[in-house]
Amino acid sequence: MRTIHTRLIWPALLLLLALPIASHAQIGVGLSITVEPPALPVYEQPAMPADGYLWTPGYWAWGPDGYYWVPGTWVEPPSAGLLWTPGYWGWSNGVYLFNAGYWGPHIGFYGGVNYGYGYGGVGFEGGYWRGGGFYYNRAVMNVGSVHVTNVYEKTVIVNNNTHVSFNGGAGGTAARPTPAEVAAGHEHHVEPTPAQVEHVHAASTNHALLASVNHGAPAIAATAKPGAFTGKGVVTAHGATTAPRTDRPATAAHTETHAAPAAHPAEAHAAAPAAHTAARPTTATPRPEVKAAPPHAAAPAAAARPPAPPAAHAAPPPRPKTPPAKEEKQRD
Repeated sequence: MRTIHTRLIWPALLLLLALPIASHAQIGVGLSITVEPPALPVYEQPAMPADGYLWTPGYWAWGPDGYYWVPGTWVEPPSAGLLWTPGYWGWSNGVYLFNAGYWGPHIGFYGGVNYGYGYGGVGFEGGYWRGGGFYYNRAVMNVGSVHVTNVYEKTVIVNNNTHVSFNGGAGGTAARPTPAEVAAGHEHHVEPTPAQVEHVHAASTNHALLASVNHGAPAIAATAKPGAFTGKGVVTAHGATTAPRTDRPATAAHTETHAAPAAHPAEAHAAAPAAHTAARPTTATPRPEVKAAPPHAAAPAAAARPPAPPAAHAAPPPRPKTPPAKEEKQRD
């Protein structure tokens, strides 16, 4: 099993496959962006697909067309005893650097970002390993109808109620790693599983997951399994107005680019208001409100029309009144 010794390498290598050759020299071994990451969307956790799966929260990643959402999903860990430390964006020396997530025996520092569902900014309250089995905290983990014997219930109080997705800088979290998190960062780490890597790749090629398209409220906010972007188990973010689309072209065919930060200062802030506009997510497209069209003003206009001059030809007869739009009312 291969290991990683830095949390910045694997997302950069993944991005190298998607970026044009001319951009490769700008990436190096890290990923630095000057555009602020959008706020985290609000969504419900899908039910766990089977016993043994662990939750990995969603996050904003960067691609050729700007930020795109990588949906949260349930993943089978590489081996028993490993926990997932989420990646996070950190502000440093005028740029945003992405620190990739990793598997390890303990939870490390993830920027103080409140990803939810056990990841409140420090540590993990969703469960723990004991005797080769994982014990799930049903107070924060949606085990659904899966028969799980190793369960418990512990209330978790999170004081960090923001949806900020980055650490440091103006507007970011002010968290600093604890001694325990620093120690965890120096432990033996295991890279993301192939299913996780494919999950990120699938998200990078889904046009609907671009922040510039979904405005911070992706229709595919979370999935029951990696890469399963359609069907049962797909959860929509609060405020999303479009259903998942599977007939979109890959992002390589999308010509608009957001790589120049000065040209798109508002896109990085578009997510916050959109994430709180609905009380509960839905996997179907919310039906837009359709109001009956008001009666046409043909009759009043005809009555107000002055008589034709005597020398001119006779005025045309008044147009009949347009009946009310009954069909549109029925569609309501």
